[in-house]
Amino acid sequence: MMNDFIESIYIWYTKNCRQLPWRETNDPYKIWISEIILQQTRVDQGMSYYHKFIKRFPTVSDLANANEDEILKLWQGLGYYSRARNMHETAKTIIKNYGGVFPNNYQNIIKLKGVGPYTAAAIASIAFGLPYPAIDGNIYRVLARYFGISNATDSTKGKNVFASVAKELIPDKNPGFHNQALMEFGALQCVPKSPNCAACPVVASCFAAENKKVAELPVKTKKTKQRERFFYYYLMEKGDDTWLEKRTENDIWKNLYQFPLIEKSKQLPEEELIHLEPDFLNGQPFKIKSISATQKHILSHQVIYARLIHIELDKSYQRNDRFVQISTKDIHTFAVPRLVENLIKQTEWL
Repeated sequence: MMNDFIESIYIWYTKNCRQLPWRETNDPYKIWISEIILQQTRVDQGMSYYHKFIKRFPTVSDLANANEDEILKLWQGLGYYSRARNMHETAKTIIKNYGGVFPNNYQNIIKLKGVGPYTAAAIASIAFGLPYPAIDGNIYRVLARYFGISNATDSTKGKNVFASVAKELIPDKNPGFHNQALMEFGALQCVPKSPNCAACPVVASCFAAENKKVAELPVKTKKTKQRERFFYYYLMEKGDDTWLEKRTENDIWKNLYQFPLIEKSKQLPEEELIHLEPDFLNGQPFKIKSISATQKHILSHQVIYARLIHIELDKSYQRNDRFVQISTKDIHTFAVPRLVENLIKQTEWL
């Protein structure tokens, strides 16, 4: 049963796989870059970022020696910015600890910052031909449906069950091909919602299809709790200049730039916004030119409601040491969160 299942997946993959640049190489550096980008990103969105990174940083040494601000700017729009910061740190580690050569065994790969079991197995199997099963969301879904695994994918027991099945399936020969075939099958054929089971090559022996449980599998028990946050950004205008600040706390968007920010525990009506006096203005006079509509920005664990308050400063305003004074025309050279980027696009002055 298992052999027939795997052979059918291989045949399907050979006929239907997408031609992706990281599948045309066994360079562990390029495979690693692609896997980090695709951790929380769709292939169609991540493709352009992959090309940009490989063009700008063709080797691990180029990435290690880069300025973090440049890396974050190149990453802008992908979200989950810790991936970019970890990638930079890992490149430095490879230079320092491995002489600039990407480690070639699973045990050392998984020690790298930002690399978990899935990513380590993907690199080990695809770049080095090592038989480690890479289990991502696509493979969880395929295995759960085909074998009828009802254990939750986010439980310890469930992970152990899936790992056991995946380990039994992985071949010693061409494990990278095997992992990619299963991943691609989940991405294109055994999709999360309303898969085309009639066109599935393994439908005749699929537990979920036979028992009408396609929509119920895989099982995931933990629900992500989202908290609400309320951001009020200040676009401070003085002639042709404005101010930015760098987020340095251990919070979302660490080391990215933003407009000076006031965060509140609740949404403020406009009449309250008009009378807010940010401490960073030190009591100096200003004039409100406009207040944007509320922008809703959804993250995995947070929902942010943001508004941009455009103010004109008195000529006597002195720079706050927390902020970077810049020419407005240069604002697009700074790495900012997607939320701030969207607010900028709505602002006629910028």
